[in-house]
Amino acid sequence: MVRGLAVGMLFATLVSLMTRLYVAAPPPPTTGSVAPAAAAPTARVVIIGVPGLMWRDVDERTTPALWRLAGQGAAGALSVRTTKVNTCPTDGWLTVSAGQRARLPHGDCVLPASPVLPGSAPGAGPGDAPPPAEGATAPGWTEIRNDNARGQYHAQTGLLGDAVRAAGGCTLAVGPGAVFGLADRWGRVDRYVPSIDKVTPRDWTRCPVAAVDVDDVFRVFVNAGVDARGEQVPVTPTDRRAAVSAADRRVAQVVNAVPDGTTVLVAGLSDIGVTPHLRLAAARTVGGDGLGPGLLTSAATRQPGMVTLTDVTATAFKAIGVRQPEHAIGSPWRARPTRMDTLERVESLEDADVAAQAIRGIQGVFFWVLGGAQLLLYGLAALALRRRRWNTPRSRARILAGTRIVALVGGAAPVASILAGLLPWWRSAHPVPTLVCAVVGFAGLVAGVAVAGPWRRSVTTPGLVITGVTALVLAVDVMTGSGLQLNALMGYSALVAGRFYGFGNQAFSLFAVAAILTAAWLAEYPLRAGRKRAAVGIVAAIGVVAVAVDGLPAWGSDFGGVLAMVPAFAVLGLMVAGKRVSVVRLALFCVAGVVLVLLISYVNARSANPTHLGRFWLDLESGDAWDTVTRKFQAMLRSLGYWPFIIPLAGAVGFLFFALIRPIKARTPLLERAYERSATMRPALLSALTMGVAGTLVNDSGVVILSVALSLATPLMLAASVRALERDRPPDPDGTPSPARSESPSSAPG
Repeated sequence: MVRGLAVGMLFATLVSLMTRLYVAAPPPPTTGSVAPAAAAPTARVVIIGVPGLMWRDVDERTTPALWRLAGQGAAGALSVRTTKVNTCPTDGWLTVSAGQRARLPHGDCVLPASPVLPGSAPGAGPGDAPPPAEGATAPGWTEIRNDNARGQYHAQTGLLGDAVRAAGGCTLAVGPGAVFGLADRWGRVDRYVPSIDKVTPRDWTRCPVAAVDVDDVFRVFVNAGVDARGEQVPVTPTDRRAAVSAADRRVAQVVNAVPDGTTVLVAGLSDIGVTPHLRLAAARTVGGDGLGPGLLTSAATRQPGMVTLTDVTATAFKAIGVRQPEHAIGSPWRARPTRMDTLERVESLEDADVAAQAIRGIQGVFFWVLGGAQLLLYGLAALALRRRRWNTPRSRARILAGTRIVALVGGAAPVASILAGLLPWWRSAHPVPTLVCAVVGFAGLVAGVAVAGPWRRSVTTPGLVITGVTALVLAVDVMTGSGLQLNALMGYSALVAGRFYGFGNQAFSLFAVAAILTAAWLAEYPLRAGRKRAAVGIVAAIGVVAVAVDGLPAWGSDFGGVLAMVPAFAVLGLMVAGKRVSVVRLALFCVAGVVLVLLISYVNARSANPTHLGRFWLDLESGDAWDTVTRKFQAMLRSLGYWPFIIPLAGAVGFLFFALIRPIKARTPLLERAYERSATMRPALLSALTMGVAGTLVNDSGVVILSVALSLATPLMLAASVRALERDRPPDPDGTPSPARSESPSSAPG
């Protein structure tokens, strides 16, 4: 028993340890501008950037213009994540310029530098182009463009300005930041006005695309400065309200001055200080029926009331009728109708940031708590079994039963962390304790169902209940919009903005392992009855459904998940069928996984709104796919920490494979007892571990995939092993142990 618990402790330790480690620009043209490729756009769009603006700043009295925009137009929470944790104003404007995450190469998080104007120095850096007669040039543009082209996202700063010029249009920039947002590849805008007060009515009609820099909110923080420790000096609520009110008046100036038919986009396009937040996004077509009342959403998020900074560029292209270049990755904003009034709309968007902030500080420690708690309890159980005065048959039975229940609750904790999203725990006065109570409550509920039915004496069926619930909850979630994964402990964060729909890496790993264990333990029934083909059919059917849920763009939209799940289910099917798992067969199924995911990518690339799956196929066609593969592989390596850790980690994983294959030789007889009671326990655990290793190698989250896989498989394996031990030597009523009982093939599986 102690050795069996030691294996459980090893698994839990691994869970804890592994989760912790979780083109130069061409020379400027000599004359003229980009030749128009088509008639100049007749529609107009104005992008108003208000760095630092949040929905909590908005109310009917202080910000009447923004309040009207929220009521008469569409409103959303804006994720402004670029290449850094904290997005600075210039980073935000450059991201609008590129339609891809971009950055200022170096420097402090300050307001954008003043542009180079006609009659001043030829440029602010080597290779910078001189400004046009009425325009301006972004200082240091050549360095900015080269740095972003070499970066991990290969952002093409100047993309928006180039596309507008190529379509025969011109650009108007109002304020220094707007120059960085609308500059073309040479860093130039056609018309520059330093402030809104100096913009003439004719300026609003000259160019189809205009950008306006409203820096009042960010400026009040810059003026406050930093203290001796380099931290932001707090700004008083009075000063912030005054700055927000000033920004609102400037927004009103623009909305009242632009001609009818102009689409106005307002974006709080940067953070302030060291804490990231969701910012304000609002849109309205002035005097038209374009972006009407509702909540903003986009194909990039598929979440009502949630949009991203790269979507601003895509929305601008759509507004003026210019085809979006492939290097711009965002999706146009669209209004989703809602019955909420203005106040409810603003409060719901403010609430989205509250949820994102509440999860930000605890998401990283969840696995430490989960793995550490299990490790502590298993250790206490092992010590209790060693104590002579507690080692009577009755005490031993109680300790084993308690260990099994704890293990089942631990196995239910991951899905409980997803189900906790059904409750608005972040609105509590004490959100962290509320979330903990929600997770414990849901885990207890799921584990209670697992041990409450007539199957409670089975070795595998209680675990089957937990894995079935886990797989079903996650499948339903991704098929209905992934609402439970957003801002969840095992989901994704709107602040990180890595994903907003489908399966995140942690949820994928949890779903994949749950599906594998469910398939294996369901196959137990026909396999024990001698119906091997029916057992293989169950594995195949669940495998096909699971891969479809994970890989199809409309649901899971997961590239790496398909690559890992196909060979894992193949291993399970072969072992259930009694076939040998050879290297050749495994390699063939790996190739099948690659072919399948490429087929999905090809079909998705031909759709109107390709996801990242379709964009990968487009990258293959353009020859840029290797950069994506390299970026993902490097991220996976970073998740492993450093090479001195990788070697013992590989050894530990190798030992786990050995222990699962040969438990007696690995001195884990408790696991052997579970194998004797369950015909599919060995295939289930080996397939789950195979999925964890394969998922680690093909996903940018790396070792987190294996960690999540173990967080579900480990406690359920331990619970089944302990149950097998209990059934082998149940205590008699008088407290004396009875001899081990055999089980007939016709009895319940496990």
